[in-house]
Amino acid sequence: MPVNFTPGPSQLYFTVEDHARKAFRAGIPSISHRSSAFEKIYQQVVEGLKELLEVPAGFEIVFAASATEIWERSIQNLAGESSLHFVNGSFSKRYHEIATQLGKQASKIEAIPGEGFSPYTPSGSPEVIALTHNETSTGVSLPLDFIHSFRSLHPNALVVVDAVSSLPYPKFDYTKIDSVFFSVQKCFGLPAGLGVWIVNERCIAKAEQLQQQGVNTGTYHNLPTLITNAKKNQTPETPNVLGIYLLSQVVADFLKRGVHTIRKETEYKAAILYQALEQHTLAKPFVQDVKSRSQTVLVAQTGDSTKAITKHLIDHGLQPGDGYGDRKNAQLRFANFPTHSKETYELLVDVLEKF
Repeated sequence: MPVNFTPGPSQLYFTVEDHARKAFRAGIPSISHRSSAFEKIYQQVVEGLKELLEVPAGFEIVFAASATEIWERSIQNLAGESSLHFVNGSFSKRYHEIATQLGKQASKIEAIPGEGFSPYTPSGSPEVIALTHNETSTGVSLPLDFIHSFRSLHPNALVVVDAVSSLPYPKFDYTKIDSVFFSVQKCFGLPAGLGVWIVNERCIAKAEQLQQQGVNTGTYHNLPTLITNAKKNQTPETPNVLGIYLLSQVVADFLKRGVHTIRKETEYKAAILYQALEQHTLAKPFVQDVKSRSQTVLVAQTGDSTKAITKHLIDHGLQPGDGYGDRKNAQLRFANFPTHSKETYELLVDVLEKF
């Protein structure tokens, strides 16, 4: 099978198959989510994620079906009336649309696809600032200092970060954000079907306040119910037990590698591919501003050569990701996740340079 560079679902992390075998032998998919065995798995994955992502005390971790669900749950539970969205691609746009569908006064600041945002001048008093750290559709990443600036620009707002296709790479300052979430089928190299939502005490207090005011914050997956169960290392409903177990094992694998090593390898792989694209005659980086270029989803503008480049790569056992939306046939996207080794990226660069 070719190496899969699509940005989600992407290549499985190389240990997942062995972990899955062990899980089935141990009967993990059949254990009760009210059992001590599940509580142990829940505790292990939460402790591991907090260590890996350097999450400080005062934050809780809960699970959902996907990051798409967390878009909805975050707006329901954190925005009584208003949210402000920074939109620079299809996924940040969808987050804004969901807030609108939920009846919120959801305003947006929109950038041209492939570009970052101009300096922001504070306006109004949004309850939620919704930021997509890594726009998977365009390969634009928001600089961390931009994300962290909203704590002082809007001190009363909850700063919520979609980090679906970037964690564990970014090193967030958790004193400057209130919530971050991701799904496991991208950087964590797992089968789809699990979202991870990290929230602080401000988020929990806001959800409880909205409930007391009679605001509909959802049913079984409203934040207070999720937190009540999380404090018992449980979930409100029967969850994706196998997915949570596999995540606990991959997080343990990442901890053995070390998040510093993962970050350095990510930067090395991104650097050699961007350099190759800069020097290529038919494939160029889509994102021009170096400071806005994603380290984990690299997008190449390939134009009329897209099909030919794709075939060339597949012939060498390398499966690129298609462009997204209306750029599907003019771009290629390359996931740069922990499962993609330095050697694989060096091979990708060598093959691309020969086209």
